[in-house]
Amino acid sequence: MSNDLQKYFEINKSTWDKKVEVHASSDFYDLESFKKGESSLKKYELEALGDVSEKSLLHLQCHFGQDTLSWSRKGAKCTGVDLSEKGIELAKQLNSELKLDADFVCCNVLDTSNYIKKQFDIVYTSYGVIGWLPDLKPWGRMIAERLKLGGTFYMVEFHPIVWMFDYLEETPRIKYGYHQKEAIYEEYEGTYADNNSKMISKEYGWNHGLGEVISSLSEAGLTIEYLREYDESPYNVFPDLIKNKNGMFESSDKLFPLLFAIKAFK
Repeated sequence: MSNDLQKYFEINKSTWDKKVEVHASSDFYDLESFKKGESSLKKYELEALGDVSEKSLLHLQCHFGQDTLSWSRKGAKCTGVDLSEKGIELAKQLNSELKLDADFVCCNVLDTSNYIKKQFDIVYTSYGVIGWLPDLKPWGRMIAERLKLGGTFYMVEFHPIVWMFDYLEETPRIKYGYHQKEAIYEEYEGTYADNNSKMISKEYGWNHGLGEVISSLSEAGLTIEYLREYDESPYNVFPDLIKNKNGMFESSDKLFPLLFAIKAFK
């Protein structure tokens, strides 16, 4: 890894370590309801993966483990991976408090195979994950390495068109390329989970088009079952979204999708 990339990851790690405390006390993550049994999982991943009981599941970029533990509550034997030490500390604490049996590993997701050697029935990742990675080819190879033969990979993620906009402007405008290779640096007050927080988020990210995402998986040996695009999102994290009759959030003009999902198998 180049010195620049190492620096970018260290800055991102520091920001995510700070985000954990802010997010754990936010209404967005509603940790108290979660502790009482509320699931953090949304309809797309629940419908895609169905019954996970007795299956092994690897959750990539798990933050502080709410989705990992939600899958664990559904009977999966889960392992969560995240870059943030603070996130993994809280995930382990929640796992113990809720008397679940998930495992958690702190590492850069691209290095997962250096830390975890077993293979899984399911590899899962969701909502705001691949934009933290400069190159998806090693990501795709790692997923293939960690999947059992016949195993399922599933991801649901914000659509790449969404990331072409600069949301720090008063009115969001297209600023970044769909295929942009250069890192995007942003520095701002607050986080997506708490706009009123005084913490300063310093973040390096990368844009990845759908072709790059699909190719990184297929070139690693996975077979794509489907690519789906959705006009609505379970999260109200972009400006001027409207809550629809399904309780999901959509843009008023629906000019482009907000999410995409990929299901694949090895």
